[in-house]
Amino acid sequence: MVSKIRVLLGMLVLLALAIGAIALLAAAKANAVWFTIIPLGILFLGASVIRSLGWFNKEGR
Repeated sequence: MVSKIRVLLGMLVLLALAIGAIALLAAAKANAVWFTIIPLGILFLGASVIRSLGWFNKEGR
């Protein structure tokens, strides 16, 4: 079982990045399609990268 705090912190960081991307897209007056693609891409790709790095794996004691 993975630490819930570790998953929560990882997802909060990705959520903050996605919100920052939305703010940048709004400042650039981007097309509405990008408001869906970019934040979801950050969340899904970021979560898979974090998982690949082993950050969500349980550490042995």
